[in-house]
Amino acid sequence: MNNTRRIKTFIGAMMLAAGITAGYAGFESHSPHTYFAPAVLALAGVTSRMKVKLPGINGNMSVNLPFLLTAVVNLSTAEAVVVTCVSTVVQCWPRKSAELNRQEMAFNVSMMAFASCLASLMFHAEWLRAMQWSSPTPALVVATTTLFLGQTAPVAAIVALSDGKAARQIWWSLAHLSFPYYVVSAGVTSTVQAVGSHLGWGLALAAFPVMYGIHRSYRLYFGKMAETLRSELLVRAAGAGA
Repeated sequence: MNNTRRIKTFIGAMMLAAGITAGYAGFESHSPHTYFAPAVLALAGVTSRMKVKLPGINGNMSVNLPFLLTAVVNLSTAEAVVVTCVSTVVQCWPRKSAELNRQEMAFNVSMMAFASCLASLMFHAEWLRAMQWSSPTPALVVATTTLFLGQTAPVAAIVALSDGKAARQIWWSLAHLSFPYYVVSAGVTSTVQAVGSHLGWGLALAAFPVMYGIHRSYRLYFGKMAETLRSELLVRAAGAGA
C-alpha cells in the first residue's frame, strides 16, 4: 500500500471515529447554553486565525485552545464539538491567494471533533466527577491531557505517513513544542471558570487579550527558533559542500 492510500485510509478512519463519537454526543441529554455557547464560539473562531508556524514541523498552532477547553468543561459535549468544528474550519480556511485543501480540512475537522468529544466525555464522566470532591482540577487535567493526546497523536501519524518519518519522533517534537501551551491553556480555562462563577461569564471571557499576548510571544519565540534552525542547516550545507 503506497503512502497516498495509507493517508486516505487514515483520514477515513479518523472521520469514522469522529462521526461515531459525535453521534453519541448528539444523543446525550443536554440543555443548550443560549448566550454563553455563542460567545465561546465567536472567541474560538476569532482566535483560531491567530496562528504560529511550528519550526521543524509542517504545521501550525492556533491560540484558540483555552476557548476550546472552556467549551469542553462548561458546555454540553454536542456544543463543544460544534464550537471545535466551526473554529477548526475557520482556522484551516485558506486565504484569498490559496486553494482549499479538502483532504487536509477533512482530517483537521474530524481529528479536532474526535479529540474534543473524548475530552468532554471524560470531563463529564460520572466516575471522574465522583473523584473530584470539592475541586474540578482533576477533571480539567484529564480533559486537557485527553485533548493533548487526541490532537498530537493523529497529527504525528499523518505527518509520518506524508513525510516517511518515524511517528514517535515527530510526536515527541510536537509534544515538546506544544505541551507548555496546553498547560497555560488549562490555567486560563481554570481562571475563566473561577472568575465566571463569581463575576459572570461576560467578564471571564475577557481572556481574549491574554491569548493575544500569548500569540505574540509564541510568534517571537518560534520565529527565533526557526531562524536558528535555518542557520544550522546553512552551516551544515556549507560544510558538506566544502
